[in-house]
Amino acid sequence: MDSGGTFSTVRREEPEPMPKRVLIVDDAIFMRNMIKDIFSGSGFEVIGEAANGLEAVEKYKELRPDLTTMDIVMPFKSGIEATREIIKHDAKAVIVMCSALGQESLVMEAIEAGASDFIVKPFKSEDVLSVVKKVLGDA
Repeated sequence: MDSGGTFSTVRREEPEPMPKRVLIVDDAIFMRNMIKDIFSGSGFEVIGEAANGLEAVEKYKELRPDLTTMDIVMPFKSGIEATREIIKHDAKAVIVMCSALGQESLVMEAIEAGASDFIVKPFKSEDVLSVVKKVLGDA
């Protein structure tokens, strides 16, 4: 109430939706950078990167991202093994596998391990974003 006895109305702005938080996992730094550019330019927040499956599991537990992109073939622990471990830790994890052409059997194994979907390298940014929107329910 103001001093004249009337209520003043305050218009509230709708809060901006929080950007989706992404963890990028690939042993090739150029691939991580390419994926990071796609997400950063599309309103996502890249909160972490990992260069192998061991780091992926640690970073996932630490950062709790909304989405993880996961290379399949990596040193120390494959993307499939890392996906299994992450899903065991968090059944609701959203993981999109990144595979090279000719890795169809590995992709099927990754989906069975709990991955939500996959993208085939080399990929275009619109392909990545359409798969991501689908798995996050924003399509």
